[in-house]
Amino acid sequence: MKLNQWIMASSAILTVTVTGCSGEPQATSQINSTAAGWVINPGGDLNGFFDCLDEQGLALVSAHRGGPTSGFPENAIETMNAVMNTAPALMEVDVASSADGVLFLMHDDDLDRTTTGSGPAEDRDWSTISSLQLEDNDGRKTSYSVPRFSDALAWAKTRTILQVDFKRSARYEDVVDEIYRQGAEDRVILIAYSMSSAQKLHRLAPDMMISLSVGSQTDLNRAVAAGIPANRLMGFTGTDAPRARLFSLLDNRGVESIFGTLGGRSSIDKEIARSGDEARYGEIAAAGADILATDRPREAFKALAAAGRAASDGQCGISKQ
Repeated sequence: MKLNQWIMASSAILTVTVTGCSGEPQATSQINSTAAGWVINPGGDLNGFFDCLDEQGLALVSAHRGGPTSGFPENAIETMNAVMNTAPALMEVDVASSADGVLFLMHDDDLDRTTTGSGPAEDRDWSTISSLQLEDNDGRKTSYSVPRFSDALAWAKTRTILQVDFKRSARYEDVVDEIYRQGAEDRVILIAYSMSSAQKLHRLAPDMMISLSVGSQTDLNRAVAAGIPANRLMGFTGTDAPRARLFSLLDNRGVESIFGTLGGRSSIDKEIARSGDEARYGEIAAAGADILATDRPREAFKALAAAGRAASDGQCGISKQ
């Protein structure tokens, strides 16, 4: 689908913590969609948005767990906002549920690594979880609190698109209901790790896009045969090595390809950081990857821009305020 016009979303105000020129966390304040930084607005049509990027040979980065860095913890609105101030990125977040049914952002089953609390998160009620402070990846306590999923959706409404990863405590039905409640269908990509999960998500949310692991044409054919239309699928193609042939196959079927440079000590992100070969991000995009899921969203975006593969201000609903 061709995109002829993009209408910027109306501004909304959220209370979050902003940063000073040094990048260090500062006092809590109000920030709105007109603040300096990047905005991704799919204009109510995710398929059309990605078609526009594809037609122009552009790629996007997806910030794994919201793009944590020193002083900014994972799965925090303040962290995602800081990334958007320097790079237009999709935001991958993890959604869990408290013992009393409140949806919130957290990757781990336990509170120990990322907060000042301890023990299983699903055993704690929201009043306990919300009283904790988040810690960054170096274990330093920050002034930020665990965000509710509803607040993350409200923030994303005027900034970007969320890729939603479901933790075991979060019911698909509850997450989908909250997305519909906020009218955020065009602002989310639901992540599925199995065909049965993808089928369930499609039944619950037939108008939302689903990211599913796709390693071959057979995998894609199976998904379509299972009732998931190709125009509702995005193919996650792994983290080992980019596969130009697979990217081309997906592109020919109108399916966006996601390639992960993220991961552990042997990830491509870590290899690039050690070698300084930042141009490798551009090479992966040139091979046909539409989205780079990365732990280094700022560096990846800068490299894509240097290679002419990143959207600039005013392209495909992406703008810089």
